[in-house]
Amino acid sequence: MRKPLSSLSFLVLAGPLLAFLTLVYLIPFLGVAQWSITLPEPGLTQYQRLAGDPLVLSVFLRTFRICAMVTVITVIAAYMIAYVWVRGTPLQQRLAELCILIPFWISVLTRAFGWLALLSNRGLVNSWLQSLGFISEPLTLVRNEFGVIIGMTHFLIPFAVFPLASAMRSLDERVFLAARGMGAGPQRIFWKVFVPMTFSGIIGATLIVFVFALGFFVTPAILGGGRSVMVAELIYLRMFQSPDWGLGAAISVTLVVIVAVLMGLLFRYARLGDTGVSK
Repeated sequence: MRKPLSSLSFLVLAGPLLAFLTLVYLIPFLGVAQWSITLPEPGLTQYQRLAGDPLVLSVFLRTFRICAMVTVITVIAAYMIAYVWVRGTPLQQRLAELCILIPFWISVLTRAFGWLALLSNRGLVNSWLQSLGFISEPLTLVRNEFGVIIGMTHFLIPFAVFPLASAMRSLDERVFLAARGMGAGPQRIFWKVFVPMTFSGIIGATLIVFVFALGFFVTPAILGGGRSVMVAELIYLRMFQSPDWGLGAAISVTLVVIVAVLMGLLFRYARLGDTGVSK
C-alpha cells in the first residue's frame, strides 16, 4: 500500500510548478484585476460600464450562444468517434486514432486558414457544390458564425473524445450481456444502457469543451472576419485598438471568473464521479 506524501515532500515536488504558475498566471491576472478597479480612476466604474453596455452584453450573449452550439455539435461528433475508437474493429480503431491525433500536429492558426481556404466563396466546398449543380451562387460559409462554429468544433473534438473514451472503457461488459440475455436489441442496449452509463463522460466533455470555447481568439477572429466578435476578441480590441484598458481588464476578469466557476463544477463533478466509482 502506498503511503501518502508528506507536506514537505509535496512542497518539494510541487513547489517549482506552483512558483511557475504564480509567476506566469497569478501575478499577471492580479495586475489585470488591479487595472479593472484603478483605470482611469479607482472604483467599480468599469464593471458598471460592462453591465450597462449593450455592445459588451451582446458580445457575451453571442459568445455563450456560439459556445453552446459548438459544445453540442462537438460532444455528439466526439461521442461517435470515441465509440468507434473503443468498440470498433482494429481498422476502425486505427482510423479513429488518426482522426484524434492528427489535429494535434497542426497549429490552430494553420487550421483556421485551412478552413478559410476551404469555405471561402472560391474555396473547394463552394466549387464542388457549384460543379455538381447543387447551388448557382457561392454560399457564405465564412466571415460569419457558421465558419466560426465549424473551425471551433474541428479544434475541440479531440479534447472531448478522451473523457468520453475513458467513460466507455470503464463499462462492465457483463451489463450488456445481461441486457442481451433479457431480449434487448442492439439499439435498445445502446440508448437505454450504454449511453446512460457514459453520462459522466458526457458531462465532463461538455464542461471541458465549453470552457475551452469561451477563450477562443484566433479562430473567431479569422473565420468570423470581425462580424462574429467573441469575448476574447473584444478584450483584444478594448486593450490594444480602442484603447480602453480599464474596460478590457474588467471584461478579462469577468471571463476568468466565469471560467473558474465552470472549472470548479468540473472538478466537483469529477470528484463525485470518482467517489461513486470507488463505492
